[in-house]
Amino acid sequence: MARAMSPAPEPVAAPATATGAVPARADSGPQRALRRLGLVRPIDLALHLPLRYEDLTRVRTLSEARAGDEVLIEGSVIATEVRPHPRRQLVATLQVAGGGRCTLRFFTFYPSHQKALAVGSRVRAHGELRGSDWAGWTMMHPRLLSADAPLSQGLTPVYPTTAGLPQAYLRAAIAHALRQVDLTETVPSDALADLPLPLAGGPGGHWTLRAALQYLHQPDPREPLAALQDRQHPAWQRLKAEELLAQQLAQVQARRERDALRAPVLRAAPEGLPQRLQAALPFALTGAQRRVVAEIAADLARPVPMHRLLQGDVGSGKTVVAALAAAVAIDAGWQCALMAPTEILAEQHFGKLVQWIEPLLAPLGRTVAWLTGSQPRAQRQAMLARIASGEAALVVGTHAVIQEQVAFARLGLAVIDEQHRFGVAQRLALRRKAGASAAGLEPHLLMMSATPIPRTLAMTVYGDLDVSTIDELPPGRSPIVTKVLAAHRRPAVIERIRAQVAQGRQVYWVCPLIEESEALDLRAATATHAELAQALAGVHGPDGRPVQVGLLHARLAAAEKKAIMAAFAAGALAVLVSTTVIEVGVDVPNASLMVIEHAERFGLSQLHQLRGRVGRGTVASVCLLLYSPGESGRVSDSARERLRAMVETQDGFEIARRDLAIRGPGEFLGSRQSGTPLLRFADLDTDEPLIEWARRWAPRLWARDPAAAQRHLERWLGGKLDYLKA
Repeated sequence: MARAMSPAPEPVAAPATATGAVPARADSGPQRALRRLGLVRPIDLALHLPLRYEDLTRVRTLSEARAGDEVLIEGSVIATEVRPHPRRQLVATLQVAGGGRCTLRFFTFYPSHQKALAVGSRVRAHGELRGSDWAGWTMMHPRLLSADAPLSQGLTPVYPTTAGLPQAYLRAAIAHALRQVDLTETVPSDALADLPLPLAGGPGGHWTLRAALQYLHQPDPREPLAALQDRQHPAWQRLKAEELLAQQLAQVQARRERDALRAPVLRAAPEGLPQRLQAALPFALTGAQRRVVAEIAADLARPVPMHRLLQGDVGSGKTVVAALAAAVAIDAGWQCALMAPTEILAEQHFGKLVQWIEPLLAPLGRTVAWLTGSQPRAQRQAMLARIASGEAALVVGTHAVIQEQVAFARLGLAVIDEQHRFGVAQRLALRRKAGASAAGLEPHLLMMSATPIPRTLAMTVYGDLDVSTIDELPPGRSPIVTKVLAAHRRPAVIERIRAQVAQGRQVYWVCPLIEESEALDLRAATATHAELAQALAGVHGPDGRPVQVGLLHARLAAAEKKAIMAAFAAGALAVLVSTTVIEVGVDVPNASLMVIEHAERFGLSQLHQLRGRVGRGTVASVCLLLYSPGESGRVSDSARERLRAMVETQDGFEIARRDLAIRGPGEFLGSRQSGTPLLRFADLDTDEPLIEWARRWAPRLWARDPAAAQRHLERWLGGKLDYLKA
């Protein structure tokens, strides 16, 4: 293999144990870096696949290369100098074998670089070729190699790494692990034969796991790089299938383990609290709401913990479904906790639930408790006492609900709104509180999300959950027209706001920052608030009073936020300038215009959530997306796709599908992805046939050969299975 000429000698692989793992007491820098990456077991190293490959198998001439190619060239150094301006750099000119010259340029360099590039030296350089024959060829920061070393026999893998872990050390560690690791097949041959994509053609006639890994770490130099790097090669398909099968095996195991746990049986009495609550509501439930209420009630009546995700588009009425579930738990003699990610959202829930449920609880001597981190000490202590005694039948709050000093008397149901915004540890903490309060019984768990889950995510990341979907909006919701406008149309937007508020309508204006930033050319909420207040000075509403502009952002004290939201909800504020703290939970039916500034910088799901703050009344509503082109005069391709999707559809499921295609699963996973090593290789957008295959075979493998299923799980997931229990 070609020898690199680097500022320091290349490290050699550390001695490994008999199993190939890094020794537990190893304290060298590279070994600590391996552990930081989670590369502890031989299988961890074997599954650490290259990001890309370098072709160091042959020296190329400039005449056969094109701009943008990564090539290995060889030649003699005919000039070298350190240029101080405009930025200190090392520049060397190489007379390339086969004709032509190439400039090698380094902005970061060491004395060893200067020595290697002394005039008259013969070197090889590997890097991306820039320029042309007539303009001259350049390589920026090429990798330098010895010209007298033998050429590589195969493509050179380039691995994901971290500080203190050189590629040479990582390559040696992975090569050693591949020799030591146990890659005994755990997938039955008939399951492999059932794969939607054939695995024929590998060494020995088909792609075993070992053959696939060996090939991807040390591919045939004749293999086109594109076939390897787009992950469509049969060796990649074999690994994707293995990974998805492990994920589905974990989902089946998680369900079985939960089914072995005990939970309180929660049934309401005939004509009990749920029926009285429904009769007292000022509106009728939609058919979709009645369906999901029945699904949840059936789960609560079972002696095993419910683990259900309630999903529904913005404004579909998830809160009232949660209230009816809470009523079932309370009527059965248990407590319910509802946890929301922000005080504004928790406050919205609290206001509605007090209005709906508390009148029905008062005759029973029960109350609704409110718990957040910003409460005055005396009020907080009073709430904690009510929760511990059981007087508080329903507890609504933020993450303060799971703090150590909170002790429930009989917690039977936990509801987590916008569950993707809570971490795994937070969800597990709420479940542990229930176990401590109810003689070891697990709580029933209802998670809610206004971000609908695309089909492939529902089958993978959330495959261990039961999913209820509210796919019908309440009657009377007005349509929302969405328009995209360039920032230079801002004066026209302000004129539109003047007309709206003069008619008594209300307006949201959302900004991404609180104050001006020199780093980002974004208008801040404070500046916009001042601008709108000045622009609307002298404008009066239908009642003859001057219109008022409010400002809401996360740095305000909780009491200030509450007062501002109350004023906007009451109509005392005509315009609310806000950061994204109003993304979820805010319900003001009179608001009919939403302006989102720098919309190109928001995620698609977030834009959809913000749009959902209007259209809650009977008046037709509008969402204006203001965008600011960059220095190039245009926005990025992904931003353009997001804005186009907002104009083309209001369907939350279609929005979620497009968001997944644009950004991948990360945003949907939220904190559940912490510790859940899903989809390192598989692609939800293109690998749905493999997902379906894994869903079919996971329960069969558990039933037929549980030992092989367990080995497969341990190989792929290691000790990270606990995260599926959250």
